[in-house]
Parts: sequence; C-alpha cells; structure tokens
Amino acid sequence: MLQGFKEFVSRGNAVDLAVGVVVGAAFGSVVTAVVDRFLNPLVAGLVGKPNFDHVLQFTVGGAVVQPGAVVTALVNFLLVAAAVYFLVVVPMNRLAARRRVADAEPAAPAEDVRVLTEIRDLLAAQRGTDQAR
Repeated sequence: MLQGFKEFVSRGNAVDLAVGVVVGAAFGSVVTAVVDRFLNPLVAGLVGKPNFDHVLQFTVGGAVVQPGAVVTALVNFLLVAAAVYFLVVVPMNRLAARRRVADAEPAAPAEDVRVLTEIRDLLAAQRGTDQAR
C-alpha cells in the first residue's frame, strides 16, 4: 500500500497538480488585488459606492433581502473575468502567436538568397563542364 502511494506521488502528476494549485492560489491573490484595489475603487468612483449590496434592499419580517448583492456578485465576476482576460489571456495569446511566427519557415527564400543559390548552381555546373574536358 505504501509502495503504491510512493509511486503515485513520484509519478509526476501529483507534483504537477500541487504546483498548479500553489501557482493558482498565488495568481488568485493577484487577481483579487487587481479587482479589490483597482477595479472596485473605479466602480466606486463612477457609481458612488464600491458595491450594490444595499440597492433595492428591503425587509420581510425580520429578514433583510438584498437583491443588489446579486448585482455585486455579477459585477465582481465580470471584473475578475476582465482582469484575467486582459492580464493573462491576451498576453499569452500574443506570446503564442509570436512563437508560431518565429517557428514558421519562410514560404520562399529571400531574393538575395535565391540569386546566390542560382550563382552557386551555375558555378557548380560550370566546374562540372570544365572537369569533363
């Protein structure tokens, strides 16, 4: 049983998963900081409040109902999604596109390379003709 656990841990998948969780947690704190310290204050500056929790708030019996909290959650979701998209997805897509361009071979050789290749071939053909004489 312990041998099986040792093989599972040393296989690599568990290590990759652990690294992913740790990096994800660290990245989560970056996204949270961008949203809480940058985007939410912008919303508060535009709307006057950092969230919409108390918008349309009413009381039923002794319970306070806050439909604005749903709006706050939706706005926070959109802010987090925007932060992830613009800070991670767009730069990674650009990087991947640059790598594809760098790895791609040119469709045709440059003009100077083509001319030099023709000269080389002509010289080789001429040498071959000279040696046959």
